[in-house]
Amino acid sequence: MNSTTCLHSLKLCAIVCIAMLPGCDYGKFKDQPSLRPYEIELPGMPAEALPITGGLQMVREMGGREMHNPISFGPASVQLGAVQYGYFCSMCHGVRADGNGTVGESFHPLPANLRERAVQKQSDGELFYTISFGFNRHPPLAHTVAAPDRWHIINYLRSLPVEHASRDNPTAGN
Repeated sequence: MNSTTCLHSLKLCAIVCIAMLPGCDYGKFKDQPSLRPYEIELPGMPAEALPITGGLQMVREMGGREMHNPISFGPASVQLGAVQYGYFCSMCHGVRADGNGTVGESFHPLPANLRERAVQKQSDGELFYTISFGFNRHPPLAHTVAAPDRWHIINYLRSLPVEHASRDNPTAGN
């Protein structure tokens, strides 16, 4: 291809592009319905929407001792707690809450036996705190399990029979 042919092709391409420009109305682009929702201004955010005190920070500062279970102990709560326990806890603590879950069996030492006197004598608030923020290897579940479900799980744990002997020391508590 010689330079004259190349120059003519380039001129033809430029003429075609210039001829197509009037067909491109960029002003209509803003009138598309898909863009209209983005033109709506969001309402102002109230200052109290992002808690500085309260919420998880309040729970963390309290340490659990001052908290009381806001959910009444009863069959409905125990049943909900059993379901939530099955979803979030049984794989480590076991279906019997004895620390012999399928995942927990690979840990040394084993996860806590939640039916043991040492666990059961803790207040509801202390258990809530431990579930929320973790303890040793226990992961924090505050962002995984909703607060009402954590309280239901505690009610479920309260419904279990207490074991007086520790698996580490069979004579403990007798």
